[in-house]
Amino acid sequence: MSTPPPDPDPRPLTAVEHIKAGSDGLRGTLRASLAAPLTGALAPDDTHLLKFHGSYQQDDRDLREERRQQKLEPDYQFMIRTRLPGGVCTPAQWLALDELAGRFGNGTLRLTTRQAFQLHGVIKGDLQPTLAAINAALLDTIAACGDVNRNVMCNPDPAATALHAQVFPWAVRLSEHLLPRTRAYHEIWLGEERVAGGEPEPEPIYGRSFLPRKFKTAFAVPPSNDVDVLAHDLGFIAIADGDRLLGFDVSVGGGMGATHGDPTTYPRVADVIGFCTPEQLLAVAEQVVLIQRDHGDRRERKHARLKYTIAHRGLAWFTDELTRRLGWALAPARPYAFDHSGDRFGWARGADDRWRVTLHLDSGRVTDPPWPGVGPRLRTGLRELARIHRGELRLTPNQNLIVTGITDDARPAIEAVLAAHGLDGFRARRPARLHALACVALPTCGLAMAEAERALPAFADRLDDLLVAHGLAGQRLHLRITGCPNGCARPYLAEVALIGKGPGRYNLMLGGDQAGTRLAHLVRDNADEPTILALLDGLLGQYAAGRTANEAFGDYVVRTGAA
Repeated sequence: MSTPPPDPDPRPLTAVEHIKAGSDGLRGTLRASLAAPLTGALAPDDTHLLKFHGSYQQDDRDLREERRQQKLEPDYQFMIRTRLPGGVCTPAQWLALDELAGRFGNGTLRLTTRQAFQLHGVIKGDLQPTLAAINAALLDTIAACGDVNRNVMCNPDPAATALHAQVFPWAVRLSEHLLPRTRAYHEIWLGEERVAGGEPEPEPIYGRSFLPRKFKTAFAVPPSNDVDVLAHDLGFIAIADGDRLLGFDVSVGGGMGATHGDPTTYPRVADVIGFCTPEQLLAVAEQVVLIQRDHGDRRERKHARLKYTIAHRGLAWFTDELTRRLGWALAPARPYAFDHSGDRFGWARGADDRWRVTLHLDSGRVTDPPWPGVGPRLRTGLRELARIHRGELRLTPNQNLIVTGITDDARPAIEAVLAAHGLDGFRARRPARLHALACVALPTCGLAMAEAERALPAFADRLDDLLVAHGLAGQRLHLRITGCPNGCARPYLAEVALIGKGPGRYNLMLGGDQAGTRLAHLVRDNADEPTILALLDGLLGQYAAGRTANEAFGDYVVRTGAA
């Protein structure tokens, strides 16, 4: 079935639904928009279609008012995001992206919370050559954004145990299986010729209108939940007998997005609904996507994620519908346990008997300092590392980087590069900053209400100072900051979360757990940083005096009702 069944809902479809349905397979008027010489922007409808090709139109909000006063259009620029299943890339691909960041971008790379690269600051005239160069590096940006299944996440270190090496290929296969079939990407960005008079390619999974909203999938390998699998529309949790993969527990209906002041929107932790074998996985995933395609809300985008479909119709309805479509039922879910959701920094030897080292990057930003001696030279150092490394580079779900496949002979050279450029600074980082996440927010995200990435280092350092003051130096703490409530840094699962409400003001949420399985709750609405730090100061004092052995801060907050 290539199109969803008739929908009896009398409410009108959103404008985006009409744009997708009439887009000629995501082509729209993108070619004409790209060629328009008098503006740095695309036509409004094309900005929606561009997302399916892996890019967002943005503008520099720091310059918005100045340009308005000068009677200039906004400083339009584009963010480009890669599709990179499980966050795995080669040193050659890293070097290619680094070169593009300097030639066409703003001189930085960014590692996202979904294990992808982002290039920022690309102007319209450079979009086509940048995407073509990414493709030449054997990467692409297809379906990295838009109302489709996006980059498939997976625990990023297959060398950690023999089990990881069995799980990762399934993430790659699923990413390929759920790609759109349209050739629009290849025609617009790579110069492929369209068959004259050809109709848009059939989309057996997505249909003419694709999904009602974005769709996110992740693979977790217990006891690590570094992907925050329960925050996703669809999750696969590896179940093993020793180092032998038996299959996956299936989770559905997670999601982090919400809207301030709208109680009908909310974050949700996914439900585990059963178990499937590896051979059943693609069929299960496809049918979950088809259910959402056919029954998701296309009248209100704020309610268009799978979590709302399940909340509206019920989990029993969903599992029955999945069984009906599959023609068989999932087996009962099998036991598993998560004990952490963060990265383990430093050196370790893997199941392949080679070394790996996990490096810390604030908010995933790969850049050099504006002048020498004021910080680590991340971009230069990682470029030098990529030039000599013979293994792989793996982007973690926590915006950090794992260098894998290091032989005993190669380790001294890698260590020398890390030391020379300050890349081993994770050794001196304190826990709040070491385990923090932040979205980009200002100045480029059009949804941001407050700072996030630019605010994180100073706030995290102040939080670490409080930990020291209360005798909690070295205590692991999960901090996440976002510029708006859409949840790109998965803040609703954090022990301490700041969610942007306005310039310099945040909603403070507390009480998530370190395993990524429990939602935080709102403690203070629309507070400034001094108010938040004063509240945390008092709570950390209570925690230091009243915690039980090995009790994490989020667990203490929930157990005692301290906030």
